[in-house]
Amino acid sequence: MTRLFALVMMAAISWASAAVPSDVRLKDLVEFDGVRGNDLIGYGLVVGLNGTGDGLRNAPFTEEMMANILERLGVNVSGEQFRPKNVAAVLVTGVLPPFARAGSKVDVTVSAIGDAKSLLGGTLIMTPLTAADGDIYAVAQGTVIAGGISADADAARVVHGVPTSGVVPAGGRIEQEVAFDFTELSRLRLALRTPDFTTAARIERAVNAQYRRAVAVMLDAGTVELDISATGARSAAHALSQIENITVAPERKARVVVDQRSGTIVMGEDVRISRVAVAQGNLTLTIEEAPLVVQPSPFGEGETVVVPRSRVGIEQEAGTGLAEVAGETSLADVITGLNALGVAPNDMIDILKSIRAAGALHAEFVVN
Repeated sequence: MTRLFALVMMAAISWASAAVPSDVRLKDLVEFDGVRGNDLIGYGLVVGLNGTGDGLRNAPFTEEMMANILERLGVNVSGEQFRPKNVAAVLVTGVLPPFARAGSKVDVTVSAIGDAKSLLGGTLIMTPLTAADGDIYAVAQGTVIAGGISADADAARVVHGVPTSGVVPAGGRIEQEVAFDFTELSRLRLALRTPDFTTAARIERAVNAQYRRAVAVMLDAGTVELDISATGARSAAHALSQIENITVAPERKARVVVDQRSGTIVMGEDVRISRVAVAQGNLTLTIEEAPLVVQPSPFGEGETVVVPRSRVGIEQEAGTGLAEVAGETSLADVITGLNALGVAPNDMIDILKSIRAAGALHAEFVVN
């Protein structure tokens, strides 16, 4: 039995009914209008590095900022040859969570922007964090926990992970709150993370069944609007607490996601393949050079000559005939057959691309 004939026998499996989707809480399916975070960013310095900071000739902004900080602290360094090696300029990023109050803490991420080799063991000094409107909402400071390590020698260097980036757990302190009165909302929109008309309709029915009256209406595939006043709740917060644990069975699009770099293939249970013929095989080109050295006989006249000897061959993998995937079968069955035959992940991805190009793969195809 050839390889592709075995593929036909494994792939031509009768179509099985799709499994019933499991129920998911409403809070895990939607985003509530107004309940969102805000991105923060700042520019600061990390000090205390063990000679792995910025080379100040290549990053003059680091020297300028360090001099400004020292002058604010009462140390005059103007006109001095101030070139420390344990300072690095960094960008500090974080997220201001919804309903964050002044005094609460958040995690921040620190990333080098100069030519620093490592932030391991450094300390982020006080850095203001601003939002898109330019206002300062938090201040970050603390010890940086780097995500890697590096080691240098005279003629070699070893780097593991990313030592030029790290985090400061609970290093950002909220200084200003976002002005938003959640209690004044009379209507609230529920935004689906994965828009789908069927899922939105099920959410509408589930919420209305909870209150036994029409309080929710589906606006489109990604939005369901909730009438707060019709729920009888004292506020929008009370209404959300009543509906966020309602369970709904979401619908999903048939989708295949492949990652060519790692050879990863992820697919949904609703992916189907129509009747299609597939031929797949590999060509192996072999070139060998084995030159032969010819020398003259002892005490004879002549010179040593190198005679080229080459061998070129092309081998084709057996079983590359035309195979047929019969009937309406699931992609899971085809992948199972390919795995049983030892087909490499990259070859699977090429086969799936070809099936999609032929119009036989009934799913959204995403390539990363």
